[in-house]
Amino acid sequence: MGNNVLVTHHYWGSPGGGQLVCASAALALEHLGFNPVLTGTFKFNPSKYVDWYGIDISKYPVVTLPLGGIKAFGLWTRLFVWYPAAKAINRYQAVIMFTDEETYKPIVQYRDRGLNIIEYIHFPFEVVVDPRFRGTGLAYGEDPYVTERYSRFPMNMYWGVFTRLLPHYIRENPFNDADLVLTNSRWTAGVAKMVYGEEPTVLNPPIAPNTEIVSEPRPFDERGNWVVMLGRFSEEKRYHWVVGELMPRLLKEVGPVKLIIFGGATTRTQLMYMNRVIDLASRAGLRVSRDLNQEADVYVIPNAPRQLINKMMDSGRVFLHATINEHWGIAVAEAMARGLPVVVHKSGGAWSDLVEEGNTGLGYVNVDEAVDSIARLLKDAKAWGHYSSASVVKASSITLQNFISRFSDLLKSEGLV
Repeated sequence: MGNNVLVTHHYWGSPGGGQLVCASAALALEHLGFNPVLTGTFKFNPSKYVDWYGIDISKYPVVTLPLGGIKAFGLWTRLFVWYPAAKAINRYQAVIMFTDEETYKPIVQYRDRGLNIIEYIHFPFEVVVDPRFRGTGLAYGEDPYVTERYSRFPMNMYWGVFTRLLPHYIRENPFNDADLVLTNSRWTAGVAKMVYGEEPTVLNPPIAPNTEIVSEPRPFDERGNWVVMLGRFSEEKRYHWVVGELMPRLLKEVGPVKLIIFGGATTRTQLMYMNRVIDLASRAGLRVSRDLNQEADVYVIPNAPRQLINKMMDSGRVFLHATINEHWGIAVAEAMARGLPVVVHKSGGAWSDLVEEGNTGLGYVNVDEAVDSIARLLKDAKAWGHYSSASVVKASSITLQNFISRFSDLLKSEGLV
């Protein structure tokens, strides 16, 4: 019984960066000789992780709240992610809890009974909800995702209740309440230091094992003047800036260029934003289509299959990421795995850890620099070849095996194994 450990995540039921990290942590803990138990709020189908990531977590026991598969009030249920964890600690006599949630305050007491807590920080949630961080440009009242989703009635009331309840469940300081604090990038580590006074240890998320790292990308001459983007249709992805400001300038600078935007659009908010992007592109004088077989300047492709995304990444010359202060950048990592040179904003974890501040890709702070970086990769075969190779080398350094090895070393160095 002393070999049981928990991996605690809010919602296991859809693919995302947090789910990938937690599934990878479960494998790493099993590699160290532990028996992982998965805990969360809603029931989910673990077998889907093979399709999503190429990771099998179906053999691990699961403990969730008795809520079935409903998703309503999902934000509020984050406050109770500790409850199934406490249940599992008692049932399985767990000795370690790995979690990427902040709301485990009621679990801290179990440390007196021998439980070790490992917290993985994707982004310090305090920045989003604490007025002390107003004006930092990072989140409080300024985060585009929060503003887009929760600023209008009735969602603002829903958000208000959540933030009032949050202090009862959010741990005080992870460096006091956990035994090991990890984070996804050097940039996020710096933000965490601003909030907590200490820097967490960086453990980059892995590329999913079912994401192929292309050893010999298609050469420059066999590619078109295509710029590819990937990410859900949401305000913080800044597709509106790309079609409204960047693309008209890029067309003047380089001539015929095609922009392909692959985005998830499954909610009303995402569909509204997608339609806004289409409208802005048309107003900017750009030809827009949702069919890659038609002649256009901008292609907007919602919910595309991975096969099509990979095909266009293998046919284009540039991957553009427009998000500011991206905590990590899983889409950037996936593009690098295809050997596609990347251009990102000079902020966040995508710039600090994936692009390594210009060593493995190009960056920008304004539209002029973005146009210059993209134009360079579209025109200069030598520069393109250099950054294509750099993308592959970088992607090869963040495999699941490397994640497991680094995670194992960190637990050993902290005496948790």
